Amino acid sequence: MSYEHFDEFRAARDRAQTRLQSVEHLGLKRFLRMDAAAYEDLTAKGGLDTKTKELLGLVASTVLRCDDCINYHVEQCLEAGWTVAELEDAFNVAMIVGGSITIPHIRRAMLMVDELSGDQ
Repeated sequence: MSYEHFDEFRAARDRAQTRLQSVEHLGLKRFLRMDAAAYEDLTAKGGLDTKTKELLGLVASTVLRCDDCINYHVEQCLEAGWTVAELEDAFNVAMIVGGSITIPHIRRAMLMVDELSGDQ
């Protein structure tokens, strides 16, 4: 599903996430907790900070060609303080790793970056 504006994506994601979190299935709940934990700041334990992990999530999501994931990580990356130029550089890495098939996803991602950063 493609979204014209980020607000549409966010509203649809929020509705779907609420529904998913309402499920009383141990496996689903465990996986959702692991997902959340993966992005926690572990610098105190010698690990990575949340900002870096979000950028890694953005690149991985781009290589995997998951538009919903890309949109989510674009927002998280901008909130974490990555600049538009840094995101463009990250998309370059994703394109090198993922190949030309990532181009349509990066095009849409750049429109979301522009919308969220005010660079429309």
